[in-house]
Amino acid sequence: MALPTVGTRILFFTGKGGVGKTSLSCATGLALAEAGGQVLIVSTDPASNLDEVLGTALTATPTAIAGAPGLFALNIDPEAAAFVYKERMVGPYRGILPAAAIASMEEQFSGACTVEIAAFDEFAKLLGDPGTTAAFDHVIFDTAPTGHTLRLLTLPSAWTEFIASSTGGASCLGPLAGLEKQKALYAATVAQLADPAVTTLVLVSRPEPSALREAERTRGELAELGVSNLRLALNGTFAAAQPGDAIADAMTERGRAALAGMPAGLARLPRSETPLLPQGTVGLASLRAMSAADIPVPPSLDPLPPLVLPGGLEALVAEIAAAGHGVIMTMGKGGVGKTTLAAAIAVALTRQGHSVTLSTTDPAAHVRDAVAGEVAGLTVTRIDPEREVADYRDEVLAKAGGSLDAAGRAMLEEDLRSPCTEEIAVFRAFARTVDGGKDGFVVLDTAPTGHTILLLDAAEAYHREVSRTQADLPDAVRSLLPRLRDPAFTRTLIVTLAEATPVHEAERLQQDLARAGIAPFAWIVNQSLLASGTADPLLAQRGRAEIPFIERVSRSLSPRTALIPWRSPATA
Repeated sequence: MALPTVGTRILFFTGKGGVGKTSLSCATGLALAEAGGQVLIVSTDPASNLDEVLGTALTATPTAIAGAPGLFALNIDPEAAAFVYKERMVGPYRGILPAAAIASMEEQFSGACTVEIAAFDEFAKLLGDPGTTAAFDHVIFDTAPTGHTLRLLTLPSAWTEFIASSTGGASCLGPLAGLEKQKALYAATVAQLADPAVTTLVLVSRPEPSALREAERTRGELAELGVSNLRLALNGTFAAAQPGDAIADAMTERGRAALAGMPAGLARLPRSETPLLPQGTVGLASLRAMSAADIPVPPSLDPLPPLVLPGGLEALVAEIAAAGHGVIMTMGKGGVGKTTLAAAIAVALTRQGHSVTLSTTDPAAHVRDAVAGEVAGLTVTRIDPEREVADYRDEVLAKAGGSLDAAGRAMLEEDLRSPCTEEIAVFRAFARTVDGGKDGFVVLDTAPTGHTILLLDAAEAYHREVSRTQADLPDAVRSLLPRLRDPAFTRTLIVTLAEATPVHEAERLQQDLARAGIAPFAWIVNQSLLASGTADPLLAQRGRAEIPFIERVSRSLSPRTALIPWRSPATA
């Protein structure tokens, strides 16, 4: 079975970044539309690429997909949603309150919390208000990578609890009255998520240990939320047609071993398997191929013309090592191999005698798993949101709470219960980790693109937020953006795959970084089948499709490019 079985009106596709959630959700939606249904696909991912996969420019309202009658899609734009949300909250007071009061309200709505709650508002309308999507037989949510998705799914409870326990009348989001009005909608959203007759949640995974571990973690956390109607969708399964090609045999064995070691909870779920295709999954024709029963064997290929390919990682590491200290950040779309490359760079620097810290800002951190055994001189850490929130809350109460009366302290404690506190606490830890680059190397495996940009954007607004709680502005935070913008201190590595969507998303990331005053040091094109030398017909055809993307990166987008061949876990 190539695509998941659809038994409910609402479907969620979630999983580790890069496992193919967008492709599978679009292929499933297309199949349902071509069977006669009216289908809406919704992306809640800040780094959505629905437009590219479906071949139609999308907005925040349902748009008909060209060439696919009955299929519609939309993107929830968090920034646009935040603007609308802010105006809805502030607009009624314009002309009534003094200009200074209006400016203060607008300031309250300028943080990352407002972006998150506004985006969730849009999501909740679609899921919790049946009238919004009444025209569609199916609504499919192509969700963001797992950490963001779980936060999105838990927001109804988090914000409902915060509203219910708040008595001061204001929060980091502004007047609580605006949130109170949403309580019924949030409650309906929770009910829809947990109703197995209404909602199916598809856990998407590749046949790889890290993706399967992430799917199992998601399964357990969803069970705690009361979401029980789950399916497992294995994407990109591969078995060599004939043994004898080293790469194809290694890929076959990797998939076999991963499935044999699949966590028991996942193994019990109903499962679909979608084979690896000889081409990418952009466009309706490729999406239709995902639902085909058989994958055609590619024809024999003509010899390749001579190619000059970029070199590997060694020269890049040598240039970085010459600086003696600083920060290296791997950035890019989820699933492109940022964690593995961050670990490889950290280990290589350590073996050259440098003191190195390897850390992550990704909520779904796997940096420890990427390092084989203990490496002398290498410290592996992660930013733990729960610990950082507890430390931050204790610090604020110790410094500010002592000078407040009982009512003032109660209001401060109330404010610190807001989900916004986690954003601030984690941001402080990020700045503190970057500060370690003064004395050695810090290698940061960063979160997927949308989250990372939001984190970087938060730097300039951070001092405004901490002033509300009377916390200090640490030197590490004050110095963060100047350090990130200093090419002698921070070297940003954009990681991509030689495929359309990862390269295009990496281009957008580079543009976002430029607006923040950050110039990437290099691009790394990872997991290249072309560079691997495989002769397997299907893999070789996929390798040839990489050529225009490798050339675009090395000739047009980056001053330095490294090309990393696909390797089996035993040789990586």
